[in-house]
Amino acid sequence: MKSVFFGNRLFAGATWLAVALLLHVSTWLNPAKAEDSGKDGQPAKRKVAFVTNQQADFWNIAEKGCRAAEKDFDVEVDVRMPDTANATRQKQIVEDLIVNGIEALAISPIDATNQTAMLNDWCKKIPVLTHDSDAPQSNRLVYIGMDNYAAGRMVGKLVKQAIPDGGKVCLFIGRLEQDNSKKRRQGVIDELLDRPNRAEDDPYEEVEGEIASDKYTIVATLTDQGAMEVSKQKAEDALTAYPDLNVMVGLFEYNPPAILQALKQSNKLGTIKVVGFDENSATLQGIKDGHVIGTVVQNPYEYGYKSVEVLTKLLDGDKSVIPASKYIDIAPRSITKSNVDEFWEDLKRLSSDN
Repeated sequence: MKSVFFGNRLFAGATWLAVALLLHVSTWLNPAKAEDSGKDGQPAKRKVAFVTNQQADFWNIAEKGCRAAEKDFDVEVDVRMPDTANATRQKQIVEDLIVNGIEALAISPIDATNQTAMLNDWCKKIPVLTHDSDAPQSNRLVYIGMDNYAAGRMVGKLVKQAIPDGGKVCLFIGRLEQDNSKKRRQGVIDELLDRPNRAEDDPYEEVEGEIASDKYTIVATLTDQGAMEVSKQKAEDALTAYPDLNVMVGLFEYNPPAILQALKQSNKLGTIKVVGFDENSATLQGIKDGHVIGTVVQNPYEYGYKSVEVLTKLLDGDKSVIPASKYIDIAPRSITKSNVDEFWEDLKRLSSDN
């Protein structure tokens, strides 16, 4: 009968088989003992992922927040920004991450309605939260971001400040499949038309056709599917199609810079007013130069930091980080000439490599 040494004990035949089975069950019941070791024999770090909806300066700031949290919570963070802004590319990225061992995911869904089943499938495998844009019908654990409808109303207030006597307005936005896009646009519309706050289940305004009150007319909502060059072309087209336009509103981070480029090329910079969203440096400089009335900003740094913090604590078994509302509010701010310098200095500090 074959004998085997284990430690300083000698086991034979069936006895050895029983010991092996016991060790296997013990490892399964105590997964921490089976963790891969990192450097110097230390346990491997937790692995989480932060997936955006496209590439943009906005997301570069969010990555800074991820990297700060990576150090603070001793976790490994894989930040991915799709080179193509579509749900299929997001799916490829996330499934690759899961195969390669990420333990939790933070994602900004591109098409919440059509991605719900996919998100629910991932939720069965790992903890999943949404940031920036929500998928409220999915089983995600929590949404980290702002109230996009309220932020849209803040944009509407800036338009009213730009043309208090009324006028014609054109909206520019990346896509309207996203939950945040629909709410943001609707907030602008409801504010300009002096409507009360919409209920959660109220329908969204149709995209086609003018939307008008006795003071303000939204002539069009033009989408570009996340491409700045398309946004610039749409802005140029709008200047031709609506020669009596008063305000151009860019609702994604790259939209205001694209609008400013189109206005400059058309020699209309300063004659048509601009209202922006997010904190692109060209938008902030436009505020300083007087070409942009103002912009409503999020806090992408905090989106990144908070996402990593929450995922890490969840992996450590701390479920108290999920509020009953399943919503962690990162409030928006309105930036105008009165506070742009202070805001920009803070932004540079947060965005620095130090």
